[in-house]
Amino acid sequence: MGTDSARALLERAATLTLQTGNLLNWGCLRKKCPATPGEEVRDCIQKTLTEWSSKIGQDLNQEITEVLECTVAQAVEKINPEERDELKVSAKLFIIGSNSSSIRDAVDMACSALGVAQLDSVIIAPPPVEDGTTLSLEYLQPYWQELENLVQNKKVVAIGTSDLDKTLLEQLYLWAQVKPSSNQVNLASCCVMPPDLTAFAKQFDIQLLTHNDPKELLCEASFQEVLQESIQNTKVHEWIPLWLLRYSVIVKSRGIIKSKGYIMQAKRNAS
Repeated sequence: MGTDSARALLERAATLTLQTGNLLNWGCLRKKCPATPGEEVRDCIQKTLTEWSSKIGQDLNQEITEVLECTVAQAVEKINPEERDELKVSAKLFIIGSNSSSIRDAVDMACSALGVAQLDSVIIAPPPVEDGTTLSLEYLQPYWQELENLVQNKKVVAIGTSDLDKTLLEQLYLWAQVKPSSNQVNLASCCVMPPDLTAFAKQFDIQLLTHNDPKELLCEASFQEVLQESIQNTKVHEWIPLWLLRYSVIVKSRGIIKSKGYIMQAKRNAS
């Protein structure tokens, strides 16, 4: 019954927002060690959808709404305000099928989910460019301006980039009002930090970090497959993921992860 009710709600909604809550509260995921970040994302989305849909049937008064919120209630964990100063709250945002204006939505949702007024840092993964097009400063500018607005409005303390080479990082740094504080480098594509990038980062006090995320952490087809497996929705092709945010809460003094989770949003393109 739960899946039938979930399917009915999904067919009437225009937007789907999904929150996994703190993955460290998920017993099943703690025991499992996914081989890749992509597998972890799929796993988390699928388990959240399955858990959410199984509980829908218990609430027959569930309202049919434009925006459908899927979350695992027992995994949600807000930060205790008394502990806030001892914690670093970081996020990496992957823009999938939407424009720069969704950055504010993603950050607002992360703050709301964690019960905080601001995030300590947000790194943006460059949104996918069309085939045959190379990533350029002009392409990045609207996204960076949105991040700058969030810094100016005190929603985010520091902002960073991912996978920019020395040339593009330098162009962004010289143009930006709020300078990038970090740049992530994928060690799958280069096992040694490029010397020119290292020298530039050192000169301008930009922290170089490493990551192992694929270029597309969650693509449209992958999301639709997970939706089909979880809820058996025949109209999965109408659903387009807009963005995916991965957050982590780290205890500063000990460097241990206290909380980690994903928040994502998708929209339905009904023809």
